[in-house]
Amino acid sequence: MKKIERTTYLEQLISARGDGNIKVISGLRRCGKSYLLKNIFKDWLTGQGIPADHILLYDLENRRNKHLLDPDVLLDTIEGRMTDDKVYYILIDEVQKVKDFTEVLQSLLLHENAEIYVTGSNSKFLSKDIVTEFRGRNSEIHIYPLSFAEFMTAYEGPENEAFLQYIYYGGLPQILSQEGHAKKAAFLSRIYRTVYLKDIFERHSIDYPDEFEELVKIIASSIGAPVNPNKLANTFKSKKNLQAITDKTISNYLSYIEDAFLVEEAERFDIKGKNYIDSLSKYYFQDLGIRNAILSFRQIEETHLMENAIYNELRVRGFSVDVGVVPVRILDENGKQVRCNYEVDFVANKGSLRYYIQSAWKLPDNEKEEQESRPFRSISDSFKKIIVTGDKVLLKRDENGIVTIPVEQFLKDPDSLDL
Repeated sequence: MKKIERTTYLEQLISARGDGNIKVISGLRRCGKSYLLKNIFKDWLTGQGIPADHILLYDLENRRNKHLLDPDVLLDTIEGRMTDDKVYYILIDEVQKVKDFTEVLQSLLLHENAEIYVTGSNSKFLSKDIVTEFRGRNSEIHIYPLSFAEFMTAYEGPENEAFLQYIYYGGLPQILSQEGHAKKAAFLSRIYRTVYLKDIFERHSIDYPDEFEELVKIIASSIGAPVNPNKLANTFKSKKNLQAITDKTISNYLSYIEDAFLVEEAERFDIKGKNYIDSLSKYYFQDLGIRNAILSFRQIEETHLMENAIYNELRVRGFSVDVGVVPVRILDENGKQVRCNYEVDFVANKGSLRYYIQSAWKLPDNEKEEQESRPFRSISDSFKKIIVTGDKVLLKRDENGIVTIPVEQFLKDPDSLDL
C-alpha cells in the first residue's frame, strides 16, 4: 500500500513545536494516530537532523513495554535518557494506558528541554484528565480517518468507483489493503467488535450490553434524522418492552459512543434567532465503514452516507458544524399562514467564516433544485450557500449566488468552499 502522508496533521504537529504544551493526538482507534506519531512525525524529526538519541519513542501497546505501564518506571526510563540540555522529543503512544499518566506528564513538563507528544483514543482522556490537570498547557491535534482526498492518494481501483468505495468501506487506512467485499466487511466487523465495543465495555459499566448494541444500531440507522435521549428511550419502551431503559441511561450510552470517537453530535441551530434549539440532534459517524459494518451492510443509502461524508470533511477542515433551522411562515392549502421550519443540512463555522451547505444525492429536475435551495432564500445574511450533489455536473452558480458542486470535487479540492 502506498504511503499516505497525512500532511494536514503533520503540519499541526510541526507548528505546535516549542509552545510549551503537551501535544495530544486524539482520535478513533485504528485511524492512524500511531502511524502519524511513530512514522510520519518521527521521520520528519530525523529529516530535520534531530539525533536519534534525542527522539524518545514509547509504544505502550507493545507487550514488551508492559513494564512501562508503571508510572514511576516510565518516568525513570525517560529521565534516565535525558543526559544533556538539548531538546528531547518524547513520543508516547496510547499514554492513557499508564496509571496516573497525568502525573508522569506533569513531571516531564518540568523539563524545559522536553517536547512532549502523546496519543489517546477517548475524549474523556482529553476533556477530564488533560484539560483539568494542565489548565491550558495542552494542544490537541484531533485526527480523523482518511479524508476522501487522502484516500485517493492510495486508492488503486477504478476511479469511477472510488467515491462509492469510500462511503461503503470508510477511511480507516487498513481498509485499503483489504481486497473484495467479503474481506473488507469482515475486517470492519471484527474491528468494531474486538476493538471499539471491547474498549467501551471495559471502560464503562454497561448494565444492558445487548440494548447498548441495539442503540448503536439505531444511531447508525438514523444518519440525517434528528434524535434525542427521550425519543430513543420511548423507542426501547414501546418496541423492546424495556421500561428500565430511561432517557438518562440512553444519554449515558450516547456519551460513551461519543467518547470512543465513533460518532459526533451536530446540534440544531436557529439561523434567524441565532441560538441553539435544545431538543433534537443528529449524529454522524467518524468512519462510514464502521457504520455500515454495524448494520451488516444492509442499509446502504447513498444519500445519507454522502451527507455523513460531507460532515466529516467539514470537521477535518477545522469547522464546527451544526444543523441549521430556518423558521418561516407560509400559506397552507386554505390560504392561512402557518409556521414551519426549513432545514439547512450544515452550518459550518470557523472564526469569522460561515458556510451554509445542503447535501443532495440527486438533482434530477428544477423542482428538486428548487426544494434544496428554498431554505437558502429564506436566510437574509450574505454568507456563502452551497449545494453538494452526487450528480456528475459542472460547478455552477445561479442568480442568487447559490453554488452547486459535485461531491467528489467538493471533497477532493481543498479550496472547494471558495470556488
